[in-house]
Amino acid sequence: MRARLALPVALIAAISVTTTACQSSSGKDSAASDAKNTPSAASSVADYNPTPYDRIKDGGTYTTVGTFDDQGNPFNVNATLTASRVWAWYNADAITYSPTGEVQYNPDYFSDVQVSVEGGNQKVTLTINPKAVFNDGTAIDWTAIKATWKANNGSDKAYAASSTDGYDQIISVDKGRNAKQAVITFKGVDPSWSSLFTTFLHPKAATVENFNQAYVKKAHPEWGAGPYTVGKWDTHSGNITFVRNPRWWGRKGKLDKRIYVNLESTAAINAFKNGQLDYVSAVDAESLKQITGLKGTEIRRGGSPFEYSLYFNTKSSVLADKAVRKAIDESIDRTQIAKIQFQGLDYKEPLPGSAILYSFQKGYEDNVSAVLKYAPDEARKALDVAGWKPGGDGIRVRNGRKLEVGYTLLGDDPLDKATAGAFAAMLKSVGIRLDIKKADEADFSKILSDRKFDLFLSGNRSMDPFGARYLCDFYCSDRVSNITGAGSPALDTQIRATTKIADLGKQAAAANQVERKALQEYAFLPLFSGPSTYGVKTGLANVGATIFYNPLPETVGWEN
Repeated sequence: MRARLALPVALIAAISVTTTACQSSSGKDSAASDAKNTPSAASSVADYNPTPYDRIKDGGTYTTVGTFDDQGNPFNVNATLTASRVWAWYNADAITYSPTGEVQYNPDYFSDVQVSVEGGNQKVTLTINPKAVFNDGTAIDWTAIKATWKANNGSDKAYAASSTDGYDQIISVDKGRNAKQAVITFKGVDPSWSSLFTTFLHPKAATVENFNQAYVKKAHPEWGAGPYTVGKWDTHSGNITFVRNPRWWGRKGKLDKRIYVNLESTAAINAFKNGQLDYVSAVDAESLKQITGLKGTEIRRGGSPFEYSLYFNTKSSVLADKAVRKAIDESIDRTQIAKIQFQGLDYKEPLPGSAILYSFQKGYEDNVSAVLKYAPDEARKALDVAGWKPGGDGIRVRNGRKLEVGYTLLGDDPLDKATAGAFAAMLKSVGIRLDIKKADEADFSKILSDRKFDLFLSGNRSMDPFGARYLCDFYCSDRVSNITGAGSPALDTQIRATTKIADLGKQAAAANQVERKALQEYAFLPLFSGPSTYGVKTGLANVGATIFYNPLPETVGWEN
C-alpha cells in the first residue's frame, strides 16, 4: 500500500501516543463538542532544516533506530515502510517530491524527461544519465524501466506486486534513440505517472523468483545504485551500516556512514538521550517531555502524511457478518481515541475522512462522516435485530456463541495498551467482548501477510501526493494489498474507472464518491494522523518533518 519510493503505500505498525485511556459514555458523536476548537485541516508545515549541499560538511555518521524488513523489495506486496526507507539508501532515488508534492527529477538518473499526449495516449520519454550504472557494472538503461513495468503490471500473477495501478495502463516500454532512453506509452493519460518510476529494479531482480524471494531478510547491493551501498548487513543483530559507494557517478554522499540500530521503539528515547542516536521520533507526550530541552537537541515538528486505521478481517468467522462490523464502527468514539493519542502534545486535527487524501490536500472530502457516525445506541439496536442478545455477563450471545472479537496488540508500549483498553471498553458497552492478543513487533509483516487477525490497528505513510490513484490498493476485492478482504467485483469496476480519469481534480472527485461506497463495507475505519515530531541533534541537515519530501541520501549530513 501507500509507501513511496516506488510504492503507493507502505503499512506501518501502530505508533502509540499517550498513556491515559479515555472512554466516552455519550451516545452522541463527541466530536461536536470540540468542533469550535478543531482546525479545519491538519498541519501542512514542513520542518527539517533544509540546507544546500555545499553547506554540509564532508564526513560524519548519522545513526537512527531501524532494521531491515522481512521483505526488502519495496515493490512487493509484503513490504512495509521499513523496506522503502532502507531501500532508498542503496538503490536509485530517481524521482522525488517537494514537501507539498511537486515532482522533482534527479539528473543523476534522468537527465531529461519529456511528457506528451498523442492521439489521446500519453508518452513519457526518460533519457537516462549516460554515466548511470548498477553496482555490478550493468548499465542502467531502458531495460530496467521495462523490467520494473513487467514485474508490476499484473500480467503475470506470479509476481506478488504491491500495486499494479498505473503500470497496467502502460501499453509498452520501448528503446528510444539508444539504450539510454526509455519510451513509455500509456493507454490514455496518467497524470500521476511519476510515482511509478521513483525507483526501479535491476533486470536480474525483476524475475519472479527474485522479485518475491531474493530480498527476504537479505540485501543485494550488487543490484543497487546510488551514493551509498551496504557496508554491513547484520542478520543476527538486525543492524545495518551504509557507506559511500565507490561506483557512484553523481554528487558523493556527505556522510562517512549511515547506521540503523535495531532497537525496540520503547528503547529509542533512552538511546537518543545517551547520545547513541542522532534522531528519534517523539511519538507521545512522555517521550517528547524527555527529549525537550536536552543540550544539543532541537525538536522538529510538522505535518504528517501518516494515517492510522482499524482494519477488519472480513474472512474471520465473526467479522464476516457486515452487521457486526458496522456495529463495531458505530461503537468506536474516534474523538476519544484521538484524545488519547494527542494528550500532552498540544495538537489538534480534524478526524480523518479518507484513506486516500489528507485534510490539507486539494480534493479532500470527509467520506467517513458521510457514511458513518459514532452511534452506540444504533449499534445495540442493530445487534438486537441480527439476533445477538445480551447475556448474563453483558456479552451478547447468538445460537450459544458469545460475540467475541480478537484484537492483535504489538509490543509492550503503554499507549498501545491504553488504546486497546479504550477499544475494549467501547465495544463492551454494546455487548461485544474484545479479546486482546499480544504479539511481538517483529511479527508485524507476517500477521498481515497471513491475515492472522480479526481487528488490527495499523498505519500507512503516503510518500507521493497522488492519493486518489491508490483507491484500489485499499478497497479492491481482488487486490492482495486490501488486507480486509472486503469489496465486490462490481465495486472493483467502479474503482478502476477512476484511474482512467486524466484530470487530477476530477479523478479525486470521482474517487471520493466511490470511496463512500467502499466504506459502506464497514471493514476499514480511519482513526487519526497526528503530527510528525522528532528530536534531532542540532546541526543535522535535511532531516525531520518533510511531508511528501524524501531528501536525497547525499544531501543528508551535518552543517558546516
